[in-house]
Parts: sequence; structure tokens; C-alpha cells
Amino acid sequence: MQRKSAALRVIILSDTHGYLDPRIAELAATCDVAVHGGDVCGAAVLQALRPRTGRVIAVRGNNDVPAKWPPRERALLDSLPAEDALDLPGGRLVAVHGDRAGPLHARHDWLRRKYPEARLIVYGHSHRLVCDQSQWPWVVNPGAAGRARTFGGPSCVVLAAHVRAWRLEPHRFEPMARARRR
Repeated sequence: MQRKSAALRVIILSDTHGYLDPRIAELAATCDVAVHGGDVCGAAVLQALRPRTGRVIAVRGNNDVPAKWPPRERALLDSLPAEDALDLPGGRLVAVHGDRAGPLHARHDWLRRKYPEARLIVYGHSHRLVCDQSQWPWVVNPGAAGRARTFGGPSCVVLAAHVRAWRLEPHRFEPMARARRR
């Protein structure tokens, strides 16, 4: 059982497209909850996420369609909501994929208007790691946690949520091809 003063650790990831980088899976095992911002593209990704409590929240992305999921996993695909929320110590996290949140230059403003009750809004889609704490609510895109369009390597964000304060820890790993050369 967690001490009352300990922060809850939440790993935030997105855009795995059927493959979860093993370094991100290892990091997830050190967290309490996992939040996936869409474009999961297969049950194996969600099964590889093993946070301490076993709790995994995932939303549907624009690539989470029957043609990109194995037929035997259709029930899981159908269960993914377009958006989800998680009440944490100190506030609410909202997760959406972001493909319907308008053009990139206006996306954060649109998300803030749509989810003003959130303390943190998680979205994916662009595969770009961004932690925007310039105003309330914070807006985070964890980047891509798989192989597709990682823009510098697979990435994710760990949120330490405490009743009094939240802290974001972005993580970017070298692309696997470079990591193997060492």
C-alpha cells in the first residue's frame, strides 16, 4: 500500500502502432498507472504495459480501426473509448487522441477550451513530444512510443501526481538501430 505522502506515478504514452518499445515497457513497470493516447493497433501493446497496479487506460486513435487490428482482437478495439478521464491526487487527467482537435498551431487552445476541468490533457496523433505547462490545464503529447515516426527516438512522459504538486518527466530513448550499435 502506498504512503499518503507518496506521489502516484503515471506513465503517459501514445502512437505505438502495434509495437511498444521495450524500454518504455520497463519504465511502465515502475509506475502505478499507464495512460495510452491512442493508435494502439493491437492487444499486445496493452498487454506489455504492466504498471504496478495493473491499471491501463487507453483511448482509440485514428489508426485504431478494424483493418489495422487482428480480427480476434476486435472486441478490445471496440471497447476503446474516444476519450477517457482519470481522477488523480490533485486533479483530473483527460486523454484523447487529438486527431479531431484542429490544426497543430491551434490544438492546445482547442483542447483547453474543450476540457477546462482537467489539470492535464493527454493527446497523441502528431508523434511529437510536447509538455506545454504555459497555462492551465497543462497539455502533453508524449510522442511516439513505438517505431513509427519517433522524431528522434521513442518517447513517453511520466507524471508524478501528488495532491499538492504535479511534476512531468519526459523520457526520450535513442532509436533502436542506434542503441544496438553500442
